[in-house]
Amino acid sequence: MTALWLLFLSLGSAGVALCLARAAAGPTTPDRVVGVDGTVTISIALMVLLASFFDRQIYMDVALVYAVLGFIGVLAVARYMERGV
Repeated sequence: MTALWLLFLSLGSAGVALCLARAAAGPTTPDRVVGVDGTVTISIALMVLLASFFDRQIYMDVALVYAVLGFIGVLAVARYMERGV
C-alpha cells in the first residue's frame, strides 16, 4: 500500500514540475497562467492524498481554502488580462 502512495505522490510531483516548466517557459501570459493553474490543481490533489494518507482532516480544509484562493486568483488574472487595471 505504501508503494501505491509513493507512486501517486511521485506522479503528482512530476506533474507539478511539468506545469512549473510550462509557467516558466510560456511564451505568452495565458500560457503562464495555465501553467500556474495546473500547478495549483495538482498540488490540491496532492494535499487531498496526504490528508487521506495521514488521516488528518485539517489537510482537507487547507486544500479547500487553497482551491478557492486559486480560483479567485485565476479570475483576477483573467480580468486583468481582458481589461487591464
